[in-house]
Amino acid sequence: MSARRHQEVAALLDRAVAWASARPDVAGLLLVGSWAADAAREDSDVDRVLLTDDPSLYDAEALVGERVLGTFVTTRRWGPVTEWRFVRESGLEVELCVGHRDWAGTSPVDPGTRRVVSDGARSLYDPRGLIAAVIDACAGQV
Repeated sequence: MSARRHQEVAALLDRAVAWASARPDVAGLLLVGSWAADAAREDSDVDRVLLTDDPSLYDAEALVGERVLGTFVTTRRWGPVTEWRFVRESGLEVELCVGHRDWAGTSPVDPGTRRVVSDGARSLYDPRGLIAAVIDACAGQV
């Protein structure tokens, strides 16, 4: 893994946290997948889950305006979340999945949520403690 890629991802995550913390609807932001599990390779994408009180605030127009994400590539629906995929000039792929804060529910944890969290998850912004609770629940600590 190159130092340049590490720096790019660190800067991207710092900007994402600053952006999320300025939005009152954001209930949490977590990094998932290989970057969260410390298993990323040079070609690994950056996967994040944004939990919000109102997922309808996030559509193609709103997210494409966030130029830091890169060039919009595609969107897909994965059950309760919508994936927005972007590619940056460097070739780094950035995925932002947006879902309702209930995605992190722990009574019980949804099987899809458990799979995502168990594959690697790290809290980036957790003002309500939802992410800590679901990570603990998936680790069998709750």
